[in-house]
Amino acid sequence: MPLDLTTPVMYVKGVGPKRAEDLKGKGLETAADLLTYAPFRYEDRSNVKPLSALAPGEMATVLAEVVSLHAPRFQRRDLGMVEAVFEDGSGVRLTGKWFHAQYLANVLAAGTRVALFGKVEFDTYKGELAMLHPEFEVLREEDEEEAGLHTGRIVPVYEAAGKVTTRVLRGILKRITDNLPEMEDALPRQVRDRLRLPSLKDATRELHFPSPETDVRLLNNFRTPAQFRMIFEEFFWLEAGMALKRGQARAETGIAFDLNDRVREQIKKMLPFKPTPAQKRVLGEIARDMASPAPMSRLLQGDVGSGKTIVAAQAGVIAVENGYQAAVLAPTEILATQHYLNLKNVFEPLNYQVVPLTGSMTKKEKDLAKRAVAAGFAHVVVGTHALLEEDVEFRRLGLAIIDEQHRFGVLQRKTLMRKGVSPDVLVMTATPIPRTLALTIYGDLDVSVIDELPPGRKAIQTVHKTKLELEQVYSFILREVRAGRQAYIVYPAIEENETQSVKAAQAAYQELSDVVFPRLKVGLLHGKLRPDEKEAVMAAFQRGEVQVLVSTTVIEVGVDVPNATVMVVENAERFGLAQIHQLRGRVGRGAAQSYCVLVTDRLSDAGKERIRTLVDSTDGFYISEMDLKLRGPGEFLGTKQSGLPAFRIGNLLRDREILEVARAEAQSFVEHPPAADELERAVRYVREHWQRRYGLALIG
Repeated sequence: MPLDLTTPVMYVKGVGPKRAEDLKGKGLETAADLLTYAPFRYEDRSNVKPLSALAPGEMATVLAEVVSLHAPRFQRRDLGMVEAVFEDGSGVRLTGKWFHAQYLANVLAAGTRVALFGKVEFDTYKGELAMLHPEFEVLREEDEEEAGLHTGRIVPVYEAAGKVTTRVLRGILKRITDNLPEMEDALPRQVRDRLRLPSLKDATRELHFPSPETDVRLLNNFRTPAQFRMIFEEFFWLEAGMALKRGQARAETGIAFDLNDRVREQIKKMLPFKPTPAQKRVLGEIARDMASPAPMSRLLQGDVGSGKTIVAAQAGVIAVENGYQAAVLAPTEILATQHYLNLKNVFEPLNYQVVPLTGSMTKKEKDLAKRAVAAGFAHVVVGTHALLEEDVEFRRLGLAIIDEQHRFGVLQRKTLMRKGVSPDVLVMTATPIPRTLALTIYGDLDVSVIDELPPGRKAIQTVHKTKLELEQVYSFILREVRAGRQAYIVYPAIEENETQSVKAAQAAYQELSDVVFPRLKVGLLHGKLRPDEKEAVMAAFQRGEVQVLVSTTVIEVGVDVPNATVMVVENAERFGLAQIHQLRGRVGRGAAQSYCVLVTDRLSDAGKERIRTLVDSTDGFYISEMDLKLRGPGEFLGTKQSGLPAFRIGNLLRDREILEVARAEAQSFVEHPPAADELERAVRYVREHWQRRYGLALIG
């Protein structure tokens, strides 16, 4: 069967049905998928030498045979040193040494031919040459013809796919790249010429099997011309799809809201304080979008406590005063409840009807709320995923506000939008997202940033304590409470087992209320409480009746108690930096000095670095950049429904400059195409490849 790019991997020489299943687990289903499965590093194994020519200190590749193997028994498992002696007929022997590698006894039997790659050392104790933890590949007889593929050159190293090892992948990809069919180069020619990019065919070959003269340091930094081309192309088509979505949205007919004197008067009547210049600027951007006939699609970013909710409320006034309804979608019941209580207070002077709609409400409560929404009696509805249910109908939805969008899928955003006729959409996040990540998750949105806190706020003092210093921490809480303040003590959620998390919080609550603070009123808040129980606990804490609130991370966002001045985060080493920064933002909301105490158990070096970052900085954007570097994009967002595209070659942290270039080129091409047929070809390519390539929702 002649190879083309759509050939299923099962029919690629060297694969077959069993290996095809393993490859499918990595999303590799066609020959084209294999060609975009980039090596994660490269090794220069071109320095192939006989054992007699080796010199201590050099990196070298040798082809040799196992003479003997010594694997320790269990009494030496503290070191577990496995030693294999090799020779190649040159009269010199080399010892390979591996710690904790008893499995090698089943791999390196006497007489086995291997390719070894590593740093040559001289064992002065034994007076012989050695390699510590060398890379090795067993060369069976049928591999001898491929020995030159695994040694004597710059060798690509791939992440294994199930039982398909890097050596097997190398052989498969060599056969494909040696027989590459014609490859349609979809990248617009003007872009290729301007950036002097190599052809797709040449770049693909060089990605997998670089020329001998290629600089290995450039390869491992993913900055050769071939790698740049492949990374750029992956980002370019992502950004082209985003630009087409933006253009599509702007071409729709939305609601042109009237910004009249009555709207301005109502906003003034509602505002409990004078807005900051940043809040005014952002409201201006939102108001201009809402006055435009094209539907608004805007992301509102801001650090904790910067006043995003009040800005969203002002947008709500614009909608309601124009005869429309506003919907607020939150990812959790606790946050939805908090928004409901806040907005009910904020809109009280305007006599707006604010209605909650959450999954845990009784059927009767839900039916009443749904009728109020459908009849238009509810001016503002606040809810969780329950808002997205099919039988929820709005009389006239004009504004959809989505909080913590990264916890929802893009399709859920679309579901809410379809409940109105092209309503304006305002997406909010209290997690400051680095620009690189924002471009990929929210590339189809315009961005507004509230970059200052309300006046009079004092910087929160953050300190680090160990478990051994808990008594000091409790004494400090007691002093603050006696001074009329309140405190939070937060325990980490155990994602795999929420019940276990709740039990841990309940046990801590019992000890704190019975033993540590017997004279104080201690409250307990966690995700398993009924909504009315949560609301009662939160209300008691807001009124000051509860002095110490023991909680899981349900209070991460949205809770606003100005009198709370102490946030204690237990087992802080188990939280992400951005998450702790969110928790820290629950205090410091009043005029009094506030404190965040990070209590840890054992810390690794990386853990110490993370805690130091929080102690030294209160800048949410800096902290989120550090968090992204330490944890990577997927874990940073903390959810599979993040809307984060899947990249084969590009890396958001390493390749941010290439992403910026690709974004600029894609925007320019979509907005000013060189010819109509060029744009049509690009739109066709995006439609055919976007969803499968990036795992994102299709454009229209």
